[in-house]
Amino acid sequence: MEQKSTKVEIILPVLTIFFDVIAILIAYYISYQIRFFTTFNKIFPITEGIPELGSYLLFAVITIPLWIAVFQQNKLYKLNRNVFIFDEFFQIFKCVTISIIFSIGIIFFFVRSFSFSRLVFVLIWLDSTLLILFFRYFTLKLEKTFYNKRIGLKNVAVVGSNDIAAKILNRFRENVYVGFNVIGYFAKQQNNEFSNNIKYLGDYKKIPEMIKKYGVQKILISVGLEDQNDVFILMKLCQGINVEFMLYPDYMEVLTSKVKIEHIDGIPFMKLKSIPMNTWNKILKRLFDIIFSFLFILFLSPFLLLIALLVKITSKGPVFYSQERVGLDQKKFNIIKFRSMIQNAETEGPVFASKDEKRYTKIGKILRKYSLDELPQFFNVLKGDMSIVGPRPEREYFINQLKETVVNYLERHRVKSGITGWAQVNGYRGSTTSIQTRIDYDIYYIENWSLAFDMKIIFRTLKETFFSRTAI
Repeated sequence: MEQKSTKVEIILPVLTIFFDVIAILIAYYISYQIRFFTTFNKIFPITEGIPELGSYLLFAVITIPLWIAVFQQNKLYKLNRNVFIFDEFFQIFKCVTISIIFSIGIIFFFVRSFSFSRLVFVLIWLDSTLLILFFRYFTLKLEKTFYNKRIGLKNVAVVGSNDIAAKILNRFRENVYVGFNVIGYFAKQQNNEFSNNIKYLGDYKKIPEMIKKYGVQKILISVGLEDQNDVFILMKLCQGINVEFMLYPDYMEVLTSKVKIEHIDGIPFMKLKSIPMNTWNKILKRLFDIIFSFLFILFLSPFLLLIALLVKITSKGPVFYSQERVGLDQKKFNIIKFRSMIQNAETEGPVFASKDEKRYTKIGKILRKYSLDELPQFFNVLKGDMSIVGPRPEREYFINQLKETVVNYLERHRVKSGITGWAQVNGYRGSTTSIQTRIDYDIYYIENWSLAFDMKIIFRTLKETFFSRTAI
């Protein structure tokens, strides 16, 4: 297994480099053709004649090592394992931009005998980004195909016997495409509640022996706060052994993942909690929300009208359903949804929707399954009550219950509520998933916000909408 894993670790990066080279050369060729031999030259007239294609391709070959070095420096040739293709976009875009800037710099300082078109390089910048992204999608699919056929898997073991350890074990045993061959777990004592298919490898003292016996390359640690000192014990036991340790971040570690030291007048302070977004980031996020939601409503207005018509003709009652929710700074607002339940569905008081919900209308169950009932919330976004991405808003009735039992539940009100969020795209939605886990994901989003993170969540939402197993 280790030998096959090593082969895959060599083959896939080499293949990725090969495809990058092909993509760059194609980008140079296509950009040259677009600039000089399409209607593009009517918009931007050619004033100095048409240069030779060979000069551009020669320059591409000369500068390709520079591109590869930039990509390597940004770790784009490591095995990505279970990576969503959009995770790569911003990294690729950044690396292509750097490579283009360096290439133009080489022309300016060293190549004075030949006049390169600046428009060609603008086109190369766009074309190469798209082509490289396309080939990356192919290599990611190829990588997952290898793993699904159990080729190149890395032997891993889990340390811990808590619920999270069980979740890790089951997830990676089911999702082989991640690239892990789960051998079993280590714990101070065997957990009899674990499935019989999960092998107990022994206590901590057995770890060095089992690493050698099974060729374990990675150990995934999941221990509670009360056992954090066990990590140091594990590190000491494995001194001199080539094995990778990865620690599952419990809530406290997620919370303190961005701890920084800040000096004020020479006095050091440890910043345990900070404002999620500064003023400029808030403005940027608001502008993005306005533009995105306006375009969404504009282009999908016929589809929204069709849903409204279906809601109206399939059940009695209004098309829209308005409900009070709590958002940023615990301020209340009315959320708008397509009505998916019968009228007076909560005559006996607020209750969470269940998997086998009987209150849905004929069309309502489909709307909820694919989250189509949430689409009118783009009007909430335009109004400013919500954001496209953020923690899902909840009713005050449930908040008053959950804030007493769920750790740091109210932290989610530090940003605007969202139509979609980090918890939702990771499958944590619906009545069957852990509320505490959802909150942990929400807080991770708050502490690590960026516009790129929002874009990633939006793209993953499209995937989750159509393939979610937990949508109700």
